[in-house]
Amino acid sequence: MQNRKRKGFTLIELLIVVVIIGILAAIAIPKFANTKEKAYLASMKGDLRNLSTAQEGYSADNAGAYMGGTASNLAAGPVNLNGYVPSAGVTVTATAAAGPPAGWSATASHNITAKTCAIFVNTAAVAPATVDGEPKCN
Repeated sequence: MQNRKRKGFTLIELLIVVVIIGILAAIAIPKFANTKEKAYLASMKGDLRNLSTAQEGYSADNAGAYMGGTASNLAAGPVNLNGYVPSAGVTVTATAAAGPPAGWSATASHNITAKTCAIFVNTAAVAPATVDGEPKCN
């Protein structure tokens, strides 16, 4: 018997590795898409929490009144709401409500996803938010 030294991989071994990598990719790609969606929602929630802080600062400086309007940070350029600018790709629309007690509500949307988030303080609930002062997304 001759002693043959085998160098390299056979075609079958390479095909098995390619199939395994394909299966792993098919499992992983949907997981990454879900992660991106969660990141967009977290960005909108964070922007609503930051707006809440900005609203309270504005209220302290303006005899209890709250600000209303739209702020965005899209590719066309940022639009601010009395100095408040949301994250990239996010548009926030705030509505001030006269009192007593004075309050406000806001919704946030992202230009990549169809989902929205909302928050309200001292006003009627704004869907999907159900708890005063807590941002909620649908």
